[in-house]
Amino acid sequence: QVQLVESGGGLVQAGGSLRLSCAASGRTFGTYAMGWFRQDPGKEREFLATISWSGDDTYYADSVKGRFTISRDNAKNTVYLQMNSLKPEDTAVYYCAARATWYFGSYKNTAREFDYWGQGTQVTVSS
Repeated sequence: QVQLVESGGGLVQAGGSLRLSCAASGRTFGTYAMGWFRQDPGKEREFLATISWSGDDTYYADSVKGRFTISRDNAKNTVYLQMNSLKPEDTAVYYCAARATWYFGSYKNTAREFDYWGQGTQVTVSS
């Protein structure tokens, strides 16, 4: 089991950048594939990016490809989401998630395929 805590959200102007962090508890962080999602009120949780156990493989949703970068530091039990060129439509609560299985590409990159979740961090992008 792993517990996740996100941080780094806040208010930023359009075109700006933020880096979200997700700290994980436990000694087995390096055995989990990690993902980032976001959610607007009344909408489904949207997949953004995922990274393999080692960090060698990543996959992004088209909506953030080229603007967001997922990375991880297994020595620090932390996964990151670097967000650049932010837009007002990026405003949402951002969540990190973990699962034991890594899937290549778009396969099973939905919220229900992830087992552990953080509490979320609010990102607001002003126009």
